[in-house]
Amino acid sequence: MHTAARLGAAALSAALLAGVAAGPALADSSSPSAPLPEGLYGKSDPTYDGVWRQSLALTALSAAKVTPADSAVAWLTGQQCDDGGWPSYRAAGAACDAKTEDSNATAVAIQALVALGGHQDAVDKGVKWLKANQNADGSWPYNPGIPGDANSTGLAVNALFAARTDPASVAKAGSGGAAGKNAFDGLAHFQLGCAAPADQRGAFGYQPDPAAGALTPNTLASAQAALAAAGGHLPVATSVRADTAPKALACADGSAPATVPHAEAGEAVGAYLTSQLTAGGEHLTLITPGADPKPDYTATAWAALALIQSGHPDQATDAIGWLEGQGATWTKDGTDAAATATLLLVGQAAHRDPAALTGQLTALGPAPKATAAASEAASPSSKKSDGMGQVWLIIVGLLIGIGGGLLLSLQRKRNPNL
Repeated sequence: MHTAARLGAAALSAALLAGVAAGPALADSSSPSAPLPEGLYGKSDPTYDGVWRQSLALTALSAAKVTPADSAVAWLTGQQCDDGGWPSYRAAGAACDAKTEDSNATAVAIQALVALGGHQDAVDKGVKWLKANQNADGSWPYNPGIPGDANSTGLAVNALFAARTDPASVAKAGSGGAAGKNAFDGLAHFQLGCAAPADQRGAFGYQPDPAAGALTPNTLASAQAALAAAGGHLPVATSVRADTAPKALACADGSAPATVPHAEAGEAVGAYLTSQLTAGGEHLTLITPGADPKPDYTATAWAALALIQSGHPDQATDAIGWLEGQGATWTKDGTDAAATATLLLVGQAAHRDPAALTGQLTALGPAPKATAAASEAASPSSKKSDGMGQVWLIIVGLLIGIGGGLLLSLQRKRNPNL
C-alpha cells in the first residue's frame, strides 16, 4: 500500500521537474525561514530541490570549465547518506531517513560527481543504491517501495550511463529468486508502442493507469525518458549527426512487438517529440488537471537535449531558439538556479555561446575557484604556446638582423664609398 506521503512526494517530484509549484507547501519557497546552507546555488528554500538544483548547477559549470568552490561540492557530497542514496534535501545535522531518499536526487548527483571527477567512491555508492532500489520490473520509483515511473527510471538510466554501467546488466531479482527485468526493460514498460494510436506511438507515459493498466502520453515523461532511450546523460556532448528526422516506430499489422525494442526506443520517442514540438509552436505544453495549459520549459529543454543526443540537432534548433527567447521568464531573470543550469546545459549541447548564462549561474553560488578564462590562461599548454611565440619572435628578429647585415655588406662591396 502506498502511503499518502510517498504518493505526494512522487507527485511533487513531477511538478518540480516541470518547473511549477505543486501546492501550498511551495508557496513561500522563495523565502526560506532558515539561513541557506553554505555552498548552495540559488536563494530559494532548498527543501524540495536542494540536491536537484545543486547537481544541475555543478554539472553545467563543470561543462563550462568553471571550477566550483570546495564548499559547493562539499555540500552535495555531504547530502549523501551512508547507504549511497541522496534525499531531496537534508538539513545540517539531520539524520538520513531511508524512506525519504529519492532516485531523482541520487541520479543527478551521480551525474554531477562524474562530471566533476575525483569522487569515484561516492559515485560507486550511489550506483549501488540505485541497484538496490530498482523494482523487479526494471523500473525505479521516486522513493523506495512504490511503483516505478518513467521520469525516475529515465534519470536512473542516465546515471548508469554516466557511471559507465551498462543498464542492460542492472536487474534486481524478483520474488522467489526469479530473474528480474533490466533497466532497459523498465524503461520500455512506460513507452507506448504499436497498440497505441499512430500519433501517440513512441511517447512515454508517467505510469500505467492503476485500474486499466493503460498508458497515457506525458510530455515531461517522454522528454526525460528520451535522453535515456537515446543512450545519454548530463552533460550532453555528442558529435553524432544523423542529418535526417527521427524515425517513427514501424508498426506492420500483426507483426509488431508488444513493447518497443530498445534499439528503436530513442528514434521512436524522438519522432513523437518532434511532432509535438512542431504542433506546439516549437515547445511542449504542460497540462495539469484543473489548470490552464501552459508552456513546459523543462520538458522542452529535455526534449532538445534528447534530440541532440540521438543525432537530430536540426529538429531541436527551433525549440532551443524558443527556450532562449523565453529564458528570462523561465529562469526568473537568472535567479532560478535549476532553470538557469538546465538552459545552460541545453546551450552547451547546441554549441551556443555559454558566457552569459555561465555568469548568471556562477553568481547564484559561492565564488568559484577558477573560471574558464583563468583556467585556460594558467594551463601549461597556454604557457607553452606563449613561450613558443616569444621564441619565434626572437628567431624572426635575428633573421631580419642577419639579413640586413648581409645586404649592407654587399652594398659596401659594390660601392666602397658607402
